[in-house]
Amino acid sequence: MPGAIGYSTHPEAVLAKARAKLLKSKVLYKGKVFSLRRDTVIEPGGVRADRDIVVHPGSVVVLPILQDGRVLLIRQYRHAAGDFLWELVAGRKEPQETPAVAARRELIEETGYTARRLRKLLHIIPTPGFVNEWMWIFAAEGLAEGAAQPEEDEKIIPRIFALKQVDAMIRSGRLRDAKSIVGLLYYMRYVKRFR
Repeated sequence: MPGAIGYSTHPEAVLAKARAKLLKSKVLYKGKVFSLRRDTVIEPGGVRADRDIVVHPGSVVVLPILQDGRVLLIRQYRHAAGDFLWELVAGRKEPQETPAVAARRELIEETGYTARRLRKLLHIIPTPGFVNEWMWIFAAEGLAEGAAQPEEDEKIIPRIFALKQVDAMIRSGRLRDAKSIVGLLYYMRYVKRFR
C-alpha cells in the first residue's frame, strides 16, 4: 500500500539488516549517572534525522530467591516517580564491572545477601527509542544473610514475598516498576514452571 503512513518501499529484508549512518555526534550534557548526546544520522529508510540519546552505562537487576522459593523485594522512594515502589534489587553497572560482578555488588549493598549462584535470566533494552541502556536481569540463589551496605541516599525496606503474592501485586498494579515486572514474570513463566 504505497503512500500509507509508515509504509516503506524498501524490502523488509534490506531494512532488517540496515543501520543508521552517523553523520555527526555532539554531547549536550554530561552528568554523574548519564549523558545526553545528539546524533545526526541517515536512517535505514534514507531519512536524515537528529536523534537525542540518553547515554547510560547499563544496569543490573537481581531477583533474590530464598531456599523455600519465596523472593525478596525492596521498597524505596523514587523521586522521578514521586512515590515509594516495590522493586527487585537493581543498580547501575560501573564501566569496569561485568554484569555479574555488578549484580553481586548491588545485592550486598541493598540487602546484605550474598549469592552462591547467579543465573542470567534476560538481557533487555527497556527504552530503545531514546536511551541506550541495557539491563541484565539475574536470579540469585543459594543466599546467605549479611549486613546491607546501602549508599548514603538509599533508604531501603526489604521484604520477603511468596510468588503468589508477587503475582497478585502485579495483577493489581501494586507492583509498578517495569524492570521488576519483566524479571518476575519471566522467572515465574519460564524458569519456575520448568523446575
